[in-house]
Amino acid sequence: MPSKSKAPEPKKPKKEKKSDPLFQPAPRNFRIGGDIRPTRDLSRFVKWPRYVRLQRQKKILQQRLKVPPALHQFSQTIDKNQTAELLKLLKKYQPEDAAAKEKRIKAAAEAKAAGTEVETKAPVVVKFGLKHVTYLIEQKKAKLVVIAHDVDPIELVVWLPALCRKMDVPYCIMKGKSRLGHIVHQKKTAVCCLTGVKKEDQHTLELFRNAFNTQYNNNTQHTRKWGGGIMGLKTQAKLAKREKAIAAELAKKAQY
Repeated sequence: MPSKSKAPEPKKPKKEKKSDPLFQPAPRNFRIGGDIRPTRDLSRFVKWPRYVRLQRQKKILQQRLKVPPALHQFSQTIDKNQTAELLKLLKKYQPEDAAAKEKRIKAAAEAKAAGTEVETKAPVVVKFGLKHVTYLIEQKKAKLVVIAHDVDPIELVVWLPALCRKMDVPYCIMKGKSRLGHIVHQKKTAVCCLTGVKKEDQHTLELFRNAFNTQYNNNTQHTRKWGGGIMGLKTQAKLAKREKAIAAELAKKAQY
């Protein structure tokens, strides 16, 4: 028998949405400068480059973890005023750059060709380079040693303060290896030192030597003090709350 096909049902007419006169629909614009605008700083939601993330993670780890005294001493740097005065002194004894050296050699050659005597005495300048400065400290020729606080890896200079104390050479730790590098015409340098100064700067050098002897060489507190162990704000609040609860419980027990 032939199959009976059902007749198609008639389509129901769609109900027209009536617009509410009180609340008119307004579609949101999500583009820049549209309806939704950030009301807070969204920089923490940005995916930063990998090197930035590593820098920030390293900083947090150094705050959280316990830092041994040998490494923690590099966070005890000289203050802003001392840094400014010390840089002013070091700037006076900058080593000559390539252009100045070429000019000096040319002038010396012309003077020698003319038959006049040429002064061959080495000028008093800032000495730099880890190996060279170490040699000067061991020979006790260094009068003042300046170490950068952010040398990476820190193992390059971690032993230098102990050597300075042993050889009785005043030293200090200053912020910024790039600042020291600028003095000696380099991008950065780990350590530099003065082996002497002119007569007019002798008094300033002695003031620095005495100050740094007291602050670093003779002060063993910062060489024995552990650093780090600083928890985050949430953890600090949680621990404070716990301590407060324990103190309240002990006070309640003391009443009975």
